[in-house]
Amino acid sequence: MLAPMEGLLDCALREVLSAVGGVSRCVSEFIRVTDTLLPPRVYTRIVPELLNGSRTQAGVPVRPQLLGSDPVCLAENAAVLATLAPAGIDLNFGCPAKVVNRHRGGAILLDEPELVGRIVAAVRRAVPAHIEVSAKMRLGVNDHGLAVACAQAIAEAGADELVVHARTKADGYRPPAYWDRLPALREAVRIPVVANGEIWTVADARRCRAESGCDRLMLGRGMVADPGLAWAILADAQGLADGRDWASLHAHLQTFWRINEHRLVPRHRTGRMKQWLHYLRRRHPEAELAYQDLRTVNDPAQLAQQLFGDMPLAEAAPAIVRTMDRTPLPV
Repeated sequence: MLAPMEGLLDCALREVLSAVGGVSRCVSEFIRVTDTLLPPRVYTRIVPELLNGSRTQAGVPVRPQLLGSDPVCLAENAAVLATLAPAGIDLNFGCPAKVVNRHRGGAILLDEPELVGRIVAAVRRAVPAHIEVSAKMRLGVNDHGLAVACAQAIAEAGADELVVHARTKADGYRPPAYWDRLPALREAVRIPVVANGEIWTVADARRCRAESGCDRLMLGRGMVADPGLAWAILADAQGLADGRDWASLHAHLQTFWRINEHRLVPRHRTGRMKQWLHYLRRRHPEAELAYQDLRTVNDPAQLAQQLFGDMPLAEAAPAIVRTMDRTPLPV
């Protein structure tokens, strides 16, 4: 599965990474819910795949994620979201960002298992039974002492699936991920548990499965750095050849550029491309060369020329952009 990552894994990257292959489901970046009933256009702005059967153009389901701390408000917004026929609804109990946690959202709620359970139960009651409700959590805030209690609260409240990022809020994204903590959570609940965190390579995936006992994995930064990682993990499990190379990825860079030409103002387009190239450097030497060449380039036309040269870009933007609008989101 492809993880939600605020400010990184948006609809453009979901489109590209799902097209590479190996991904069975995506989860969107979080949609913040406070004290307002959000209109449908907010959901379709952040998750334009909702206008395409809640799938990317490659046919991979996308599950919108909600973030908040008020069970009633989350339930009411989940009911609105349900009218758009999402491929499930996910709840965020894992974001470690300080600005989110200060407003009682994300991982900070893991100090309150009872509230976590009430949120899941309220959302579960608010949406039709055929729409799956899942949750993503970390091991805790400062330690893992309440991890089992939170997992049980989520499962007993009616969630269909639990993703566990195997670090605490305090750990942030520092290695390692504590995959060996997950068996206790798996034993405590009767719903599928998905392992997440610090899976950068096929070898990492093997070790994660061995230590966690989970057969389902969620990939985040590892997939951004190596778009063929999900496929490589499947190929490894099935004894197939790993066919990742820079040449095949180059066409996906073009798709990414075309989508962002439509959805971003010019001054932001180069930044998004350089952000992705920065991650790709970890796996592809060619990305390192491109990143260094483009590091100081801020003009979109110049970047496109240097990155793609005389290669003809597609005449039209990818089909997914027809489902997007540019209506500003409410503050």
